Amino acid sequence: MHDIKPIGVIHSPYSNIEDMPIQPKGASGVKGQVLVNEAYIDGLQDLEGFSHIYLLYSFHQAARTELVVTPFMDNQPRGVFSTRSPLRPNHIGISIVRLKKIQANTLFVEDIDVLDQTPLLDIKPYMHKFDAVKASRSGWMQSSDDDIKKKRSDARFK
Repeated sequence: MHDIKPIGVIHSPYSNIEDMPIQPKGASGVKGQVLVNEAYIDGLQDLEGFSHIYLLYSFHQAARTELVVTPFMDNQPRGVFSTRSPLRPNHIGISIVRLKKIQANTLFVEDIDVLDQTPLLDIKPYMHKFDAVKASRSGWMQSSDDDIKKKRSDARFK
């Protein structure tokens, strides 16, 4: 297995875990920057043509792993792999953000729900023809879009 090393850092207005949005839907219009290490700048070619990108990152503040967690949008314990909890075995997070522009090795994004100074592991383009799933189910998660937008993080996943 290859060692996974950060390729950059994510900057956002969120300096602590408490009171952050729990998903990009709750961070509508929130601006951030993704600073890609200069060694990887050539990999940004052709990315500006995409409206949205996936950011894969390390939940660098997660100090433990739990296989059963109580997610933010539920009050029942659930298997960690059926949640977006940061307390997963490899502490890897994913967010879809809106790509506004690229200047050199800085990506300007919106709808960012990531803690400031988060290590960036990878970037992938969102492709509607590949990624949009029309007939999908969301398992136990039954919250409304409005509930998701309003929900904020707390200390449960430290």
